[in-house]
Amino acid sequence: MATAPSLRTGAEYLRSLNDGRTVFVEGEKVKDVSKHKAFREAARSVGRLYDIAAEPANRELMTFTSPKTGGPVHRAYQIPRSHADLRQRRLFHEKWAEATFGLMGRTPDHVAGFFTGYASVPETFAKGGQKYADNVVAFYEKMRDEHLYVSYAIVPPQIDRSKPAHKQSDPALYAGVVKERDDGIVISGAQQLATGGVLSDWLHLSCIHPLQPGDENYANCLAVPMNAPGLKLYPRRPFALRADNSFDYPLSSRFDETDNYVIFDNVFVPWEHVFIYRNIEVSRDQWWKTTAHTLGNHQAQCRYVTKLRFLAGLAQRMNEMTGNAATPPVQVMMGELAALVSIFEGMLMAQETVSEVKNGVLWPSALSLYSAMALQSELNGRMLEMVRELAGGAFITLPSSIADLENPETAPDMERYQRSASTDAKHRVALMRLLWDFLGSEFGSRHAQYEKFYGGASFIVKMNVYRNFDFKRAGALVDAALALPPVQTGE
Repeated sequence: MATAPSLRTGAEYLRSLNDGRTVFVEGEKVKDVSKHKAFREAARSVGRLYDIAAEPANRELMTFTSPKTGGPVHRAYQIPRSHADLRQRRLFHEKWAEATFGLMGRTPDHVAGFFTGYASVPETFAKGGQKYADNVVAFYEKMRDEHLYVSYAIVPPQIDRSKPAHKQSDPALYAGVVKERDDGIVISGAQQLATGGVLSDWLHLSCIHPLQPGDENYANCLAVPMNAPGLKLYPRRPFALRADNSFDYPLSSRFDETDNYVIFDNVFVPWEHVFIYRNIEVSRDQWWKTTAHTLGNHQAQCRYVTKLRFLAGLAQRMNEMTGNAATPPVQVMMGELAALVSIFEGMLMAQETVSEVKNGVLWPSALSLYSAMALQSELNGRMLEMVRELAGGAFITLPSSIADLENPETAPDMERYQRSASTDAKHRVALMRLLWDFLGSEFGSRHAQYEKFYGGASFIVKMNVYRNFDFKRAGALVDAALALPPVQTGE
């Protein structure tokens, strides 16, 4: 009797990264991303996620049984058919998010949510031909049963947004079909943002931006292995390269998943890995007529709420260390911060409780999801600013590096003047460095930008809220008010 496949371990994942993929950093080709300073620790952070899921004690929480292999697979791939299923997905996402403090936004469970959504409503893809629906379900099962890490590039480059894709100066600027063969298609051009791409097994290429008639060459949905010939990744400046020690850079040294510009240089894709082909209608519908967008962003909200809890914990720990926690103005500000965090927690819960079943599949509440995303783009900066205000000048007066705490000549001064009323200098500086890496470093600045735009431009997110809000019910109240009978006049 065959043994059911086991869960992927962190060590197995790390070994798989040395597969000949093409990644360039600072003008040089990376030999092995699992050992390069720019990506090594982030890769290990992802590896730890696989180990968490593989721990026997976490088996019930983190896995369900694959209907195909009979082996355990991650709950991120479980198609929710009840409120309990969606809750189990949330608990899985939160467990992984807590391991990175919510700082890695595109961990393997993110795109897993999109493909789970695709496979939940395969008839959407069948509009372009049944083979495409069969292909997307088969690839979803491959991801699920092989515990793959898939990242995605679904946004076209910002070259000339005044023109549609097919009217660019070069038809191969944006990633699209340049050749059709009997055994597949050939893709050339660029796409962004591929967050986590350097660390993933496969890349999912599609387009979430609206496409126009004439853009058919760019209306595709497909997957390629990260080491596919002709596929090249150009990460933005990796923050880990400048993080010379983990004391001064506790977050950027460990959790920089990197964002990547992706170049397709005549990349061949076999038909079995093509899910949409030159079809503008289905390219649009994959996001809005399946549960892909809501399930993928449900994971993102689980991650974001975890990050906000971390932020609140950092702020409160700082207040306690400085002796300000009992000060009424500080408590008022912390109360406001806690209220905002609680609002996002409540909206995450609402995605479960307000969800509805359609054709045997549970759809998370789109209104609750998009409302949270709309508020996130507006309020995240406010929450960060509150913590900055609480910190005051503390960040500016920190020692230059841990070396000041270790040098026998400077250590006595550091211990005397950098301590707090409740802890020694090293512990105080460690906490403040943690806060600075979260708020003020390059890593922190990237995160502020990421949280504002990862769900798309603000107007797009708010349009999603507009489309999902029940204005008929709201308008009925207006009609009822207008129809009130006259009040009696006189005595």
